[in-house]
Amino acid sequence: MSTDILPTSPESDCVKTKLDLSENPEEHSKPSLDKGEAPEHLSKRQMKKLMRQKQWEDQRELRKQKRKEKRQRRKLERQSHQESNTDGHDRKRFRSDVVPSPLRLIVDCSFDNLMVSKDIKKLHKQIQRCYAENRRASHPVQYYLTSHGGQLKKIMDENDKGWVNWKDIHIKPEHYSELMKKEDLVYLTSDSPNVLKELDESKAYVIGGLVDHNHHKGITYKQASEHGIHHAQLPLGDFVKMNSRKVLAVNHVFEIVLEYLETRDWQEAFFSILPPRKGAVPANKVCERSSQAQKSARAKDEVESNSSAEESTETPPDPITQEGEGQERASST
Repeated sequence: MSTDILPTSPESDCVKTKLDLSENPEEHSKPSLDKGEAPEHLSKRQMKKLMRQKQWEDQRELRKQKRKEKRQRRKLERQSHQESNTDGHDRKRFRSDVVPSPLRLIVDCSFDNLMVSKDIKKLHKQIQRCYAENRRASHPVQYYLTSHGGQLKKIMDENDKGWVNWKDIHIKPEHYSELMKKEDLVYLTSDSPNVLKELDESKAYVIGGLVDHNHHKGITYKQASEHGIHHAQLPLGDFVKMNSRKVLAVNHVFEIVLEYLETRDWQEAFFSILPPRKGAVPANKVCERSSQAQKSARAKDEVESNSSAEESTETPPDPITQEGEGQERASST
């Protein structure tokens, strides 16, 4: 009698698999790296991912400790800053000590088409410096950027997106002549024949936002004249003698005005802001040196004239005596 082997159904295979899983659930669980053994069915990418995940979990306490130390360090830094501000050793001041000035200081950005990209980036940095100095000044001015647009705005959007959140500044696309009364405007330009002696805090002073390396000389003076507004130059020549021209960067003019509002002393304002490369020296010292040089030159001339007078007053030799001496020398020979 022959016995036939009946084929097993798929249902019985599924039941068997379920039974195996119920008997040994640990064998079919997720692969673990606790034993340092790599399952054969995982790819290298999966293995790296599992190792990174395990490393992240192992370092969780370490990260928590580092965050705690960082918070503590920042707390100590804030405390030390407060102490330094109280002692007066820090340039930053409490906002309660600030007395804003009504003086309006405008950076005229209407020269955008006269500059290349490199120079506009320099102007952007100068504008940033003006903003930072005005924020920490004891008498901050009403800071305006006018004719803002073109390449300058594009560079600011690309490199300094936070400018839209700047405080205590008026950034306007309009020209300054559209925002201010003509009688209030004074254009600060080194080409002006007028010398500024005092700052009138009811006025609006305009600084040309131009970095051109002297390619467009006199353009700010020309623009002020065309718009029919007042113009003047800072009293640099009264207090300072420099090796270079009296043309200053935008931020230097801005900072000199801020310093003068605090000290009310032009000479102190100039020498605390002007960079050493300008070779600036006090004008009174130059005058003293020139007067001393003139005195020494006069003294030298007097000495030379006295010596020549003494030579002319000496008794001339007697010609008869010289002839007798010559005959004696001849007879002896």
